[in-house]
Formats: sequence, C-alpha cells, structure tokens
Amino acid sequence: MLPRLIALSLLLTPSLTLAADDLSSIFDGGLLKGKKLKKAIAAADTHPLGSEHNPVRVNMPHGQRAYLSRLRCGDSKAPSFERGGSTGPGPFGAIVDVYDVDCGNASPGKVAVYLDMYHHSHVEQRAVPGFTIVEP
Repeated sequence: MLPRLIALSLLLTPSLTLAADDLSSIFDGGLLKGKKLKKAIAAADTHPLGSEHNPVRVNMPHGQRAYLSRLRCGDSKAPSFERGGSTGPGPFGAIVDVYDVDCGNASPGKVAVYLDMYHHSHVEQRAVPGFTIVEP
C-alpha cells in the first residue's frame, strides 16, 4: 500500500516528470542495469560518497542500517542515525533515502548521508568522508 501512495504522490507532484512505468521500475530495483549502471557509478564517483550525487549503494533497509552501523566517528565510536526520508530518484535511477548521522561532539558532527537501497549484490567497503568504517 505504501509504495502505491508514494507513487501516487510522485505522479501528482508537478516538478517530477516520471511515467508510471518509470515509478514501477524504481520500486523494482532502479532504472539502470549493466553498462548504463556502470557508467552512472563512474560518474557518481566524481562526487563524495554518501552525497546526493553519489549515494551509498546498499541492499534494502537492512543494508542501510548495516552500513551506517559500520561507520565510526573521529572518537572511534559508532554514530547514531535516523532516517530522514526519501529524496526521490537518484543517479542510479532508484529512490534515494537520506539519514541524519550524528557523532555528537566528535568529528564530523552531524551529517546527512544518502543511500540507494536497490543494489542487491553490493556491500560498500568505503566510508563516507569524515568517518572510518569497520569490515562487515
């Protein structure tokens, strides 16, 4: 039910020009596959990892939480994080979520981290800028 409500709200939003087939593809794992996806990844990698233009690629909501749980702040402690919501289609053709990631008084402080959860076979090994990461 929720995906239908989101799709309906996106269709009624004048600033977005996605066809119904595009929305269905986004919820089914994104619009880009194969060589087009590889090209989009290469282009995204020119931007900082975790940014709006280069979201962290993960596997579904559990992959989002697993990735964020592996991040470490400047004091070597895990940050707290909270989902801020969906931001619409990202550079890989799927809906992107944003999380508020907070290190408290440690660096890098509070940052927004963007994640694309429609990359079923990908486990990101790199940390977003300002953090370190532990192995899965």
